[in-house]
Amino acid sequence: MVRRTRQTSPSSKGLQAGQVLRRDVLNAWGWVGSEITDSSSITRDHLLATCGFSRRSNHPFCRNQHKSKSRSARSSNPASPQAVNDIIPEDVIVISDGEDEGHKCSKKACKSNPNCLNYLGREKWETEESTIDNFLPLAKLGENPLLLSRDPDLPVGLKNLGATCYANASLQFLFRQSHLLAGVYNCQIPESKIMDSPIFHLQVTFAALQESIQSVFNPSKLVESLQLRTAEQQDAQEFSKLFMTHLDAEFKKQPDQSLQTLVNSQFEGEQVYGTMCDNCKYRSERRSNFWEIEVNFQNNSKLEDCIGALLEPETLTGDNKYFCVQCDKLQNATRYTRLQRLPPVLHISLLRFVYDLKTMERKKSKSSIVFPKVLNLTSFVSSVTGSNTTPASGNIYELRGILLHKGPSAYHGHYEAQVFDTRANAWFLFNDEEVTRIKDQLGDKRPTKKERNQDDEQDEEKPTGSKRKKNANGPRKRQRVDDSEDEAAASPHSRQNGSPSDIYSKDAYQLIYALRQSDSSINPEVTAPPRAMNVVNELNASHDMECEKYTEREISTHLALNSRRAQVLNICNGWSVASDDEDCVIVSRQALQEWLSVHSVAGLFPNEEKPDSALSPIQIDIGDILCKHGLLDHRHADKMKRISREAYTKIMKDTNCVFEPTLSLDDICSVCVHDAFKERMYQIEHPLLVAQFNEKANFGNERSGYWISKAWLRDWVLQKPKMHVASANDPPPDSGDFSDDVRCEHGGLSHRTTARRRISIEACRILISLFPQWKPSPVDDVLASERKANNFEYRKQAEIEKAKLRHMLEYASDKDLFLENVSCALIPLDFLRSWRRWINKPLEVTRPNNLDNSVFFCEHKMLNLDFPDIESTAAIIKRTEWDQLETFYNACPLISLSPSEEIELRFNLPVCSDCRHKRLLVWEVAEITVRLHGKRSSKDSGGSSHMQKTYGKNSARQSKRLRQRREYGEKRSIPVTKLMSVKDVKILLQEEFGIPTIFQRLILHGQELLDNEATVESLHVLVSDTLELHEESESLEISDSYDDVVSKQEGKGFGGTLLGVLD
Repeated sequence: MVRRTRQTSPSSKGLQAGQVLRRDVLNAWGWVGSEITDSSSITRDHLLATCGFSRRSNHPFCRNQHKSKSRSARSSNPASPQAVNDIIPEDVIVISDGEDEGHKCSKKACKSNPNCLNYLGREKWETEESTIDNFLPLAKLGENPLLLSRDPDLPVGLKNLGATCYANASLQFLFRQSHLLAGVYNCQIPESKIMDSPIFHLQVTFAALQESIQSVFNPSKLVESLQLRTAEQQDAQEFSKLFMTHLDAEFKKQPDQSLQTLVNSQFEGEQVYGTMCDNCKYRSERRSNFWEIEVNFQNNSKLEDCIGALLEPETLTGDNKYFCVQCDKLQNATRYTRLQRLPPVLHISLLRFVYDLKTMERKKSKSSIVFPKVLNLTSFVSSVTGSNTTPASGNIYELRGILLHKGPSAYHGHYEAQVFDTRANAWFLFNDEEVTRIKDQLGDKRPTKKERNQDDEQDEEKPTGSKRKKNANGPRKRQRVDDSEDEAAASPHSRQNGSPSDIYSKDAYQLIYALRQSDSSINPEVTAPPRAMNVVNELNASHDMECEKYTEREISTHLALNSRRAQVLNICNGWSVASDDEDCVIVSRQALQEWLSVHSVAGLFPNEEKPDSALSPIQIDIGDILCKHGLLDHRHADKMKRISREAYTKIMKDTNCVFEPTLSLDDICSVCVHDAFKERMYQIEHPLLVAQFNEKANFGNERSGYWISKAWLRDWVLQKPKMHVASANDPPPDSGDFSDDVRCEHGGLSHRTTARRRISIEACRILISLFPQWKPSPVDDVLASERKANNFEYRKQAEIEKAKLRHMLEYASDKDLFLENVSCALIPLDFLRSWRRWINKPLEVTRPNNLDNSVFFCEHKMLNLDFPDIESTAAIIKRTEWDQLETFYNACPLISLSPSEEIELRFNLPVCSDCRHKRLLVWEVAEITVRLHGKRSSKDSGGSSHMQKTYGKNSARQSKRLRQRREYGEKRSIPVTKLMSVKDVKILLQEEFGIPTIFQRLILHGQELLDNEATVESLHVLVSDTLELHEESESLEISDSYDDVVSKQEGKGFGGTLLGVLD
């Protein structure tokens, strides 16, 4: 079969450089300027073409891909009669016009095709599995309780209530001490105190760890009964000691004799502190009990060596001699510590948190320690018979638990517990809610590079089902736990010297060993009391009921989604439009995507808070394709899609959804199209007018022609003028900002010769045809001579005033230069600035009209400013210069300043304090003075060798401005607003002085501005205020005094809790 496609002929005229060819735009607006040139001739077909709905548009009607796939599947079957009929004989030549075969439907190519309804999200409904995966979360069934069920091979975890990991780790230890567990279960609690009793809630917690069918138990009742603060991190060792003390106190209240001595018999050991005279062997000993052995250690220390160093004897000689009562004199002696008796359960606390005397803070030691799984303490336990000391036998302990502190700081971190479970005969890692079986190495596992790469590859695979729930908190919690993983691992040499069964750890904080002989007495069948089991059974029953309810809701939701799937697929199979004449509804691509992904199933899951919402139809907004008139906007034609009217009826009936508003092909906004037509005609006609103007703009006779604004003309001749506003006429040459370029405010020719240019009479006629209201200024001899005369007068007047007012020109702006022993006057600072600009450019800048000092007077006819306010609002000039100003300008009223003995200058008029304060306080934008102190200021001022003369004395000396800069610092003014923050002011100062914000100290009214978020208004800054800026050195000096060291605040510990009473 041969197919012959029609090819488009190349354009005879190419595009301009940089112009992008868009065939859809050419088809949509190709009729502008070719078919019609007047907006009144726009027809319905032209309106349709702007949105791509006209026959002249080249948008093909794409077939439904999913529907065609199903047909192709049927046609591939040889037994299908339709497939046989579709076979084309070989001698038939099919000639195609290329309308369909030349177009390949794709997501990118058909994104702006209104006739293509593929790639909108229908694939979510193709299979039952994809429908369930995509839309089941919209049913808001909640968390699947089945994912919270306990794994039979794993123990139960404890929920972290904020910062209670220290308590969770200790409770997992205590639960696996069988004697303690039995003791807790055997406690008798009065019925009246049972709900407030920590022992009862401990019974419930242990019972849940033993019999719960959920993977995690919430110990909130136990934490509340102990009055622990859930948001504060506490020390796990301290909690363990205080909690054991509390249990011991509660056990002693029980009538059972064995309970009263349970803690002492299981956890209490005995040690002896003694001194032996080296001469007569006399011993002075004192016995004491202990619940734990506290061990100091260095890096790579062995636990046995640390215990031996703890029990190392001390020799007392010289000034430390011991007074022997038997010898009755000072003698050399030996001081020793001896372990007399060890408990069945031995707690060894590793003193990992040390106190740094330099920083006056606690810090965590990063040293590693080596400890064995089997600890032989026989050599450290001894008994004394007469003068002989003999070692005790049977003190072999096995490791049962490791408490780990993760994190580099002593003030925060995370606790984990590695505990041996005798019931499962396995080690487990308890990380709050997450419990995992330890299969290889205890302590700190250091994976190899290969293992890390394998873990990274496994992390990239997203788990599904129950694995997703189990690993939900894994990466986040592991990130928090591995804060100390950046520390160096133990040296290879230490590992080679140690036993293969030794354990290395840089995070181990407490070790728990159990006497090997005590394993035979473990009773794994201990049962919880009935009241505690009732609570656990209720939780288990509630969990089973939640699982059943969830399963029922899930099944019903599946059925509803499958039914809705059939309806949606039926709609999608028939919503494509086959021709331009078919009745259709215009919607946006986003609206269809939202209907397929959200709104089509919204009616299946009614809102429980608004039960009536299920009855009202769901409105889907199509505002992204509407103009400001509420109709179809041709500028968003690439977002429009059209669906058949029949399909839209099914959408309303089956899914209770409506597209708001409902629009058809007759709802294209003609107003917006007319405006766009006018703009496109402007783009066609304007370059032609500019070209015609440029041909006529050159002039032959230099005395003929017209003046025009140079800035206006420079902009107007552009292909797209900046002054042009879409769908509006261009402003005439004498409008707005261009009016002063040719004529001055008095109607004469402006002296700004550089702001205008001359054009020919023919070019002026072209502009007059476009701007009939424009009145051009002709170029003739009279205006030229007048202009020359005006320029001469302007220059002459400027030179006269410059000569008469030289001090006012050169020094009045220097705010730090005051006139000594000279009568002065005050003028507005704005007038001074305008006057100086005119003096420098008399032909370009307008001369000030008058000098008005009335702004400095209040309603009470007194001054509303004082001497400190002058810097930001006024300027001081000599009184003789004021007299000259009165001859040049309408200057009034006079505000004079006279020298005095107390101060340099003072006003001759009274100052109204109330009005002055009001003026200084009520402002929006003002300039405030900043005085710089520091090395930069002294360097700038000291390096200047410029000398100036002061007025009033004939002697030449350094100017007062430089003297004041050296003494008080350099001053500058910066503009601020009331809404600016201190941080914004510091950024301005960084730009002005070049001082980084971190080295800035701002002082206002004697107080340092420490709050960077405070606004200028909240600080009550006045216009006359001066900010003191101090530049700090980059290297801060740290005092050796401990009083100057800012130490971290220690927490409250367990103060205010039930355990704090025992502390």
